[in-house]
Amino acid sequence: MTITGIAAIGAGLAAIGAGVGIGNIGGRAMEAMARQPEMHGKIQSSALILAAFVEAVALFGVVVAFLQG
Repeated sequence: MTITGIAAIGAGLAAIGAGVGIGNIGGRAMEAMARQPEMHGKIQSSALILAAFVEAVALFGVVVAFLQG
């Protein structure tokens, strides 16, 4: 297996990790909003910020994987 193949696997793992992370954030935010509807705005904005952080880390992982390849 070449370095490019390993880099592609690393980029794929970063993308899968981001999908799992954002799915968890979305699911937990929906549960929290169902339990406390009056906190909808705060929960939604916090979930959006957290999803952006997860995407940033995943993008960083993809870039690092491709730079190594």
